[in-house]
This record gives sequence, structure tokens and C-alpha cells, in this order.
Amino acid sequence: MAKVKNWQINREMEYPYDENRPKKQWAIVFDLNKCIACQTCSLACKTTWTSGKGQEYMFWNNVETKPYGSYPLAWDVKVLERLGHQEWEKKKPYYGKTIFEAAESNERAAHFAPEDKDWMYPNHGEDDCAGQVNKGDYISLQHDRWFFYLPRTCAHCTYPACLAACPRKAIYKRQEDGIVLIDQSRCKGYGECVKACPYKKSMYNAHTRISEKCIGCYPFVEQGYQPRCVTNCIGKIRIMGFINPPWKARSNNPVDYLVHKTGLALPYYPQLGLEPNIYYIPPIHADREYLTQMFGPNVDSAIETYRKLKDDPIAQGLLVLMGSTDRIIHDFNVKSGIAYAFDEKGDEIVHVPIKEQIFIRPAFDEKLGSSRNNTP
Repeated sequence: MAKVKNWQINREMEYPYDENRPKKQWAIVFDLNKCIACQTCSLACKTTWTSGKGQEYMFWNNVETKPYGSYPLAWDVKVLERLGHQEWEKKKPYYGKTIFEAAESNERAAHFAPEDKDWMYPNHGEDDCAGQVNKGDYISLQHDRWFFYLPRTCAHCTYPACLAACPRKAIYKRQEDGIVLIDQSRCKGYGECVKACPYKKSMYNAHTRISEKCIGCYPFVEQGYQPRCVTNCIGKIRIMGFINPPWKARSNNPVDYLVHKTGLALPYYPQLGLEPNIYYIPPIHADREYLTQMFGPNVDSAIETYRKLKDDPIAQGLLVLMGSTDRIIHDFNVKSGIAYAFDEKGDEIVHVPIKEQIFIRPAFDEKLGSSRNNTP
């Protein structure tokens, strides 16, 4: 095992291969406070990439209702059980074991294999308290029952477990953008990637008998466009860009700003050790203990920062830019109440006001000589 630097857990850890960070790293930030589980992202991905034979139950993008839903069934519970009890104190490195360090001698990463039926319920637990609310009890609840929506894609990890586990070396991470892909001409369908990925985003196709996974919409990314799940999000909760490690972070890079500058966006299950490149702005209403085990010990500060957004016009402007363009935003700027987005060449893509203007028109328009009426 090599020693590699994982900035998300703030220490070196064991990994089967030497550290080799790409020139640019694909990443997505999700604002979970705005997700309504409309599943538009899931359908956009499904109709674009997984409408073929053997992909009937395959969702590279899915939205789960946490803590009751999961796809495949209980993926997170089983991963955490496999890892065992670990501790992580606030403002300190994570000294618990990662899935690579907790692996048995015959494993590259501590893993488990979902059963076929586990993939058959992508909407399990949606909008539901899993039967815990008895008949009529919902009338008197004082918000002691809660849930939130968690959209998920492949995290295109810096240290992918799927890549580490593949005996065929069919999985590789692109240097130009950090996207993790499977060379299907080399894959023999052994399923080691499916077992090793703790997020369960590598999937086996029983028709082709090889593994498939989210490709980060690289044909769009290569042309400067964001992935389909991002551009089709009607809640405007997503922004895809390229993240730098903290020692190379740029304050005008939208992903760097949300992750490194403000600490608003956090990786999910960083203790697993993969340095995933999916980041979430935590929901402010959900149980803090649950959020801490999912997003790490910085949840409280992230939520406090989110509550103070009204005092940060730059963060406000960046969140307004989410969903305002289908192009990849490499740089942004906020000035005079306007948020500006720029492409890789520095050309302006779009600009939007932080606050929409309110126009109050008189009931009678003298210029047109007509009256305005509020009619149903």
C-alpha cells in the first residue's frame, strides 16, 4: 500500500496506488436545502445514458429520501457496518480507519456485494418516515420526524475504490478532467468494482455482462457544458465545475469558493477515504448527529454559514448562478448586486441579479389609456 495525502480527512492514508492527481478535477456541489426530489435529474440521466438492455434498474443518478431510502437497499448502512465504529473529533484529522485500511488481506477495500433484488427499489422510502408514524400521529408531531433528499451520482473520487479493486485494470481516471471511466473492452464483469465502491455507483449489466457507471457526461464536459443532471435540475440546486485541492484553491473558482473558502459544501462520508468529488450544502432542518456521520464534523459550521448567507453577497451571487447557465463556470465575480460567470477563456457566459427588481405599475396606464385588472 502506498501513502497518499487525503485533504478531506487531513492526513495521509493507505491506498493501493501512488498519488496522481489529475490536471483538473470534475466536481459537483448540491444545495440540499433546495432539492424537492422531482427526479428530473434521474430521468435526464436515464434517458440519455441508461435506456438500453440490462439497464432497466440502473440509475447512474438517483435521489434518495434520507434516512429511510437508499439505492441499492441499505448501501450506506452496510458500508458503515463493514467499516465498524470509528471516531472523528472536531478540528482534528480523522484517525479512524478508511475502507482501504480496514480491508481484509484478500481485499483492496472493505466491501460488500448488493443482491440483485437490492437494485429493484430506487424510490424505496421516498417521502416516507418508513412506517414510524402511526395512524393519525402526524397531526400532533412537533417536527420530531424529519427527512431530506439526497441526489447522488458517481463521485469520481480522487482515490476510487472501484479502480483500486479492478483486477483487469479496466478502470482509469482521466488526467484532463479527473473523470473515472471503465474501459469496457477490458472489463470481464468480475464485479469487484461493484463490491468495492462504497457509494455503489459502479453497476453490473447482466445483458452485456460487464460493469457500467456514470461517465460524468464527459462528451458534454469536453465541449464546455455541464452534465445533463445539472442542466436539467429545475430546483437549480447544482453546479458542476473543477475543484482544486485546498493548497491550490482559487477564491474566484465557484467550487473552490463553496468548499474551501466558505466551508458551505462538504463531501459525503469523507471518512471512507476516497476523497469523493461530490459536495453537499447540508440541510439546515435535519438531525445534526445524522448529518455529522454523513458529512463529517464540520456540519455545524456549514449550517451556521448557510444561515448567514444574507450577510455574504458573494455567496448569494454564486448560489444565484446555479442553474443560470448550461456552460461550465470556471470563474465568477459579484459586484454592484450582479453575479457574473466566465468560461475557461475568461469570456462572460451570463450575468444575473442577486435580487430581482420589483416593479409596481399603476392600475391605469395613461400611455395605453387602459386599466390593469387582477383577473383569475
